[in-house]
Amino acid sequence: MNNSKWYQQAIFYELYVRAFKDTTGDGNGDLRGVIEKLDYVKDLGVDCVWLLPIYPSPLKDDGYDIQDFYGIHEDFGTMDDLKELIDEVHKRDMRLILDLVVNHVSDQHEWFQIGRKDPTHPYHDYFVWSDSKEKYNETRIIFLDVEESNWTWDEVAQKYYWHRFFASQPDLNYDNPAVEQELLDIMDFWLKLGIDGFRVDAVPYLIEREGTNCENLPETHDILKRMRAFTDANYPDCVMMCEANQWPEDVREYFGDDDEFHMGFNFPLMPRIYQAVAQKDATPIYEIMKTLPEIPENCQWTNFLRNHDELTLEMVSEEVRQFMWNFYAAEPRMRSNLGIRRRMAPLLENDVRKITLINSILFTMPGTPIVYYGDEIGMGDNIWLHDRNGVRTPMQWNDAKNAGFSNAEKTYSPVIDDEGFGFKKVNVDSVMSDKDSIYYQIQKMITLRKSSAILQNGGIEWLDGEDQSILAYKRVFDGNEILIVHNLSDETKEFVVEGEKKDVYSNSTFDNQLAAYQFVWLQ
Repeated sequence: MNNSKWYQQAIFYELYVRAFKDTTGDGNGDLRGVIEKLDYVKDLGVDCVWLLPIYPSPLKDDGYDIQDFYGIHEDFGTMDDLKELIDEVHKRDMRLILDLVVNHVSDQHEWFQIGRKDPTHPYHDYFVWSDSKEKYNETRIIFLDVEESNWTWDEVAQKYYWHRFFASQPDLNYDNPAVEQELLDIMDFWLKLGIDGFRVDAVPYLIEREGTNCENLPETHDILKRMRAFTDANYPDCVMMCEANQWPEDVREYFGDDDEFHMGFNFPLMPRIYQAVAQKDATPIYEIMKTLPEIPENCQWTNFLRNHDELTLEMVSEEVRQFMWNFYAAEPRMRSNLGIRRRMAPLLENDVRKITLINSILFTMPGTPIVYYGDEIGMGDNIWLHDRNGVRTPMQWNDAKNAGFSNAEKTYSPVIDDEGFGFKKVNVDSVMSDKDSIYYQIQKMITLRKSSAILQNGGIEWLDGEDQSILAYKRVFDGNEILIVHNLSDETKEFVVEGEKKDVYSNSTFDNQLAAYQFVWLQ
């Protein structure tokens, strides 16, 4: 499995352990459930599984509030279960990465609990304290709908502590070298177990400086370079994926000179794909993709259609944000913070043409695609659940009790049972019995992509013509090319290509006509 650039050709699958498969009957998915369903993931065409946080946590933020970096949450199983999962993943020639939260901990973590009680204890200086809320006042508040300030008063310490996310997640003080050493020790622990890398959460916020917005600071990059130097020296096959919800020019800095992250999420592309479909206009996609800066040869953008968070609208104009809310989230319950808390299939009104269209964009763009669990079968959401839990509901395996997810009387979250997306209708068994289902179309796209050096490695030439409803580009590699054309409108469109061209996706000859929401991969 030794291929130092494996992540550039890989298909990633984002998997929420709690939601996947329960083997103990307690209503929570667990690591043994992931082992049980690994062949399903492999058969889709996945090369790397990314697990959302599995550490002990009070779960005020679904595990992103870590209470102990060296354990497994009891709901998910044991360290032995994880070791077996790592072995089983590797037996299938796949890889496994863990979510690593570097910016903050849970307020229940012993570092905070001990440090708040004793200002002379070394743990006190693991956090950012102040006697006043006026420090760093040029810093935006990320969770505007919940938090009024980045400072919270601590009655025990009799000081304010700094947090960029929820008040239950105090930020770590990376001006303290001991904190950075703790981080390296944590990474060493998990990499020694045999995992293949980390998706690193919330990286732009590690350092605070007065007179700045406390994001993307040079000192933050210095820390990340030392993280990468540590993995390069000790675990050269380890991959580091950066979660920086920032503009492309800012994310570019997190690749460094191939001495920070190997991979970085292309956050601004995702909402523009939905905007383009809603407006029947490819312009937003062309515009954002043309701003993508060049990155080092060993680095890679990662593309996604949805994930475990809200569909973020942070990086669109106020006018576009209002349009997107009105179009995709008419009910206030569908909105969260500066975003939309809905899954892919409901966003697209369960229209298979639109769902396959945007997946074609995902799998033909430069960059590594990430599939969010359940999107491959067109799972729905539950907007009545708290926060972003509506897109984190149990995986729907069949039409039996609890969708085959669990035999418990009560599951951690209700299984979706509405008319459109309920488990009786939408489940793995049902999509696998329908050769035209979303599942098989996504599986086919993955297979074609993995068999094409052009789609995996090629550059891109944009073909934005007069018809704004057509998204067209060439992927070019080693003297060969594939022409990709998408009709974003609900009308038949003409797209003239000289000579006879074969659509490798439908295995037919292209007649210069594109039906509503049709796409072609022309060779």
